[in-house]
Amino acid sequence: QLQLVESGGGLVQPGGSLRLSCAASGFTVDYYAIGWFRQAPGKEREGVSCISSNGGSTNYADSVKGRFTISRDNAKNTVYLQMTSLKPEDTAIYYCAAPRMTTVQAMCPRALMGYWGQGTQVTVSS
Repeated sequence: QLQLVESGGGLVQPGGSLRLSCAASGFTVDYYAIGWFRQAPGKEREGVSCISSNGGSTNYADSVKGRFTISRDNAKNTVYLQMTSLKPEDTAIYYCAAPRMTTVQAMCPRALMGYWGQGTQVTVSS
């Protein structure tokens, strides 16, 4: 059974850092682009970042460019999101997702994501 499990969320002060992990089981992530999304209270789920299947290409939402870094270790079947210079507006539940079909390029439109993790809460507050 294909499964994604996020971890690494928590409470952090503004300006702090967190690293989220997305561990996959039941399938090999080597052939899938993986995306990170987030959903704040009262808002729609939005794309944060996406990484190609081999890690050679990435993209980011404008709101996190220069602060977040997505990476992957296919040997560990895991994708990471390093978050630095966190702001209160980064507070949200963060989800990782994989597309329904194998996808090489760093393209992670929400409508094509077929597999989602349960999410991990990130709270940025003093």
